[in-house]
Amino acid sequence: MGSKSSEEEKIVPQDQDKAISAKKPASFWLSMLALMIATFLAAMDTSAVSTALPTIVNHFQGKEFVWVGSAYTLAGTAFLPFSGHLANIFGRRAILMTSLVLFALGSALCGGAQSMAMLIGGRTVQGIGSGGILTSTEIILSDLVPLRERGAYQGMIGLVWSLASVIGPLVGGAFAQRQDFTWRGLFYLNLPLTAISMFLCLGLKLKVPPSSFSEKLRRIDWIGNVIIMGSSTSFLLGLTWGGVRYEWSSAQVITPIVLGLVGILAFMVYEAKVPEEPTVPWRILGNRTTISGYLGTAFHGLVISASLFYLPVYFQACKGASPLRSGVDMLPYSFSIAPFAIVAGATATVWNKYKLQNVVAWCFITIGMGLQTTLHTDSAIRNWVGFEIVAGIGFGLLFTATTFPILAALPVSDNASALSFFIFIRSFFQSWGITIGATVLQNRLRIRLPQSYLATLPPAGVELAYAIIPQLGSLSEPLKGEVRAAFADSLKVLWEVMIAVAGVGFLSALIMKELPLQKVTDEDWGLREHVAEQKETP
Repeated sequence: MGSKSSEEEKIVPQDQDKAISAKKPASFWLSMLALMIATFLAAMDTSAVSTALPTIVNHFQGKEFVWVGSAYTLAGTAFLPFSGHLANIFGRRAILMTSLVLFALGSALCGGAQSMAMLIGGRTVQGIGSGGILTSTEIILSDLVPLRERGAYQGMIGLVWSLASVIGPLVGGAFAQRQDFTWRGLFYLNLPLTAISMFLCLGLKLKVPPSSFSEKLRRIDWIGNVIIMGSSTSFLLGLTWGGVRYEWSSAQVITPIVLGLVGILAFMVYEAKVPEEPTVPWRILGNRTTISGYLGTAFHGLVISASLFYLPVYFQACKGASPLRSGVDMLPYSFSIAPFAIVAGATATVWNKYKLQNVVAWCFITIGMGLQTTLHTDSAIRNWVGFEIVAGIGFGLLFTATTFPILAALPVSDNASALSFFIFIRSFFQSWGITIGATVLQNRLRIRLPQSYLATLPPAGVELAYAIIPQLGSLSEPLKGEVRAAFADSLKVLWEVMIAVAGVGFLSALIMKELPLQKVTDEDWGLREHVAEQKETP
C-alpha cells in the first residue's frame, strides 16, 4: 500500500470511523427551516435591488449607482472573517441573531433614505447583517450535517437561494414599475421577513462551549480583524473608484488598492505568527485541494455577480424591457441554477467525489459567457433563454461543489474558520464582478455613445449606464437605436472579460485532488439534544 498524501493525513483519522445517525430529530428540521428562511431573506434582497436599481438611482439623479451594490458587498465582505471568528467564541446563534438585527436596521434606513448618502449608509449596515447571516448559516449547517451527507442539505439551501433569486427580480421590478408602489417598499418588505426569521432562530438549541464573558473577550483577535477589515475596505474602495470616479492611474485609485493589498499580506503574516486563536488559521491554506476550492470560489463569485447584476442592464437598455419584465427575463438563470445546485450536492453524496462537478461546471460557464457575447439588440428570445440556461447550469453546480474541496482536506474542527473564509472570498470577488462591470460599461459607453448625446449628460459624478436607462423611452430614432447598440457592444466586452475569468476558473479545478468526505460533525457544536442522541446510539 502506498502512503497517504499529506492532504489525506490532515483529516482526523478517527473521524472516518464514526457514523452519524441518518435519522434527524424534529429540532434538526426546525433548524433547517430557520437557516433556509434566513438565506431566503439575504438572497431576495440582493436580486430585488439589482433589478430596481435604475429606478432607485434615477430618483437620486443618477449619482453614485455603483455604491448601492458595492457598499452592500464591501461592508459584508469586510465583516465576514470577524463574524466567523465571533461565532467560534460566542456561539452560532448569537451571531446569527445579531446579524438579523443589523439587516433589519439597514433595511429600515434604506426604506427611509432621503439622499443617496443615506441609502448607501443603510446598504452598508444591511451588508454587514447579510454577511453575518450567510456565514452563520453555512457554519450551522456544517455543525448539523457531516460533509459526506451535506450535499443534499446544501442543495436545499441552494434551492431556497434560487427561489429567492426568482422572486427577487419580480418583486423588485413590480415595486420599481407600479405607480402605487415605491422602491422603498422593497426594503420595508424585509422587516416582517426578518421578524419571522428571528422568531425561528430563537428556537435554535445550539451547543456553545462554556466560558465566561471575559474569557470570550480575551479570545477575540482584535488586531487581526482590524487589519483585514481596513485592508479589504481600502482595496475594494480603490476598485470601486477605478475607471468610474477616477482614472485607474490616479492616486485616488492606486493608493487604496496598494494599501489594501499590503494590509491583506500583513494580515496573513500576522495570523500565522501572533494570535493564539487566529481569525483565519494558516493551516487551512496548507494544501492544494483547499486552495483550489478557494480559487474556484473567487472566480465563481466574480462571474456570477457580473452576470446577475448586468444582464438586467442588457434587457432594460438593449431590449427596452421594464424593470418587471427584466426580472422575468432572468428566470432561465434562476430555474437552471437551482436544480443543478442540488445535482452537484446529490452526486457528491452518492459518488463521494466532487472534482468532476467542478470541472464540468466551468465548462458550462465558459461556454455560456461565450454565447452571451453574441447578444445584440435584435437577438431572439430563444437565444438569450438558452444562453442563460447554459451558464446557469455551471453556476448551479459550483454553488454547491466548491465547498467540498475546501473542507475535504481539513479536520471538522476547522469548519467554522474555513467556511467564514470561504464566504469572505466569495463576497470579496463578487465586489470585483460588480465593479469590473461598472468600469467596462462606463469606459465603453464613453467611447461608443454618440458624442452629441454624451455631451448632454452631466459631465461628472454620474454613472452613465443607470443615468441613461430611464431616459431611453423618451429618445427618438435613430438616436435610441445608436444608444442601445452602444450598450450591446459594451456588454459584449464585459462578457469577453468573463470568458477569460471562467477559463482561469477551469484551470483551478484541475489542480484539486479527490479526497474522502468526512462522516461526522464537530462534537463541540451542533444541536444540544441531537448531540445527546448521538452519544446514546450504540
